[in-house]
Amino acid sequence: MARPGSVFRRLGALSGAGALCLASYGAHGAQFPDPYGKELYFKANQYHFLHSLALLGVPHCRKPLWAGLLLVSGTTLFCTSFYYHGLSGDPSAQPLAPVGGSLLILGWLALAL
Repeated sequence: MARPGSVFRRLGALSGAGALCLASYGAHGAQFPDPYGKELYFKANQYHFLHSLALLGVPHCRKPLWAGLLLVSGTTLFCTSFYYHGLSGDPSAQPLAPVGGSLLILGWLALAL
């Protein structure tokens, strides 16, 4: 029988692979509108990698469903808004970043429970 939260371990591994692909794209293929866009893109990538690793620990906490859902949704909202803004120069998705960041904080706190 699978351990509770083991799906988040798999999602963490897939997310890490995705972060590596996006890092390669940013380094070798992306066209950034300006230096600030490039900075945003790579900041998103750092957070993407970090929270992919955090997902690997979710099955070992006492509330894996809460921690996993908060970390996945927070990473998605936070990183996607930064990736989009960095690549397009369009800041319209930026209001999602504080929501995603708050969910990430709650996810880390859920890991501590």
